[in-house]
Amino acid sequence: MSKKFWVFTIGLASIFSSLSPVILAAQNKASISYFSRSPRLINVTTTYRGARVNRPRYYYTIDLPVGVGTPLKKITINQRQGFDEIDYYPQDTIAFQGTPHHRENSLNIEETTWDKQTETMTIIFDPPVSPGTRFTVGLRAKKNPAYGGIYLFGVTAFPAGNNPRELYLGVGRLQFDGNDDGDFD
Repeated sequence: MSKKFWVFTIGLASIFSSLSPVILAAQNKASISYFSRSPRLINVTTTYRGARVNRPRYYYTIDLPVGVGTPLKKITINQRQGFDEIDYYPQDTIAFQGTPHHRENSLNIEETTWDKQTETMTIIFDPPVSPGTRFTVGLRAKKNPAYGGIYLFGVTAFPAGNNPRELYLGVGRLQFDGNDDGDFD
């Protein structure tokens, strides 16, 4: 091989090696964040099961195992099934470590939004919830549905990071008691 070829090759290598930090930084900004292991939806419960009860709280307990790899930044809760639409007071959302019956430290919520069109509540944590935490989010509904029956809610988790990949945790189920007249069965 000629001397010109080697000089050209070494010159290109030195140019690319000097650019590699810039290229790597751009890749890191666009990198995907994801959970190594799935968080788990443990339980969904309500303070009152009666139809049309005012201001009940719906509790969603989630386990974030140690091996998930990255903290949890956000969850969404979306009504999937039920006869009646449920409205919420987003400003009354609470979050804490533990379960509704064994509460521990509270978790800081950065923002909570209620999208009435998609029937989706979004809860963003700051700081994100650390791996190895079992925690509960409590949503304050304006009132229970007017009609009894089974209502299903999809729960999705988002890891912290620039480009998070959501993970659907499954469906939570709440059953409300009462008939069409509002009387208890």
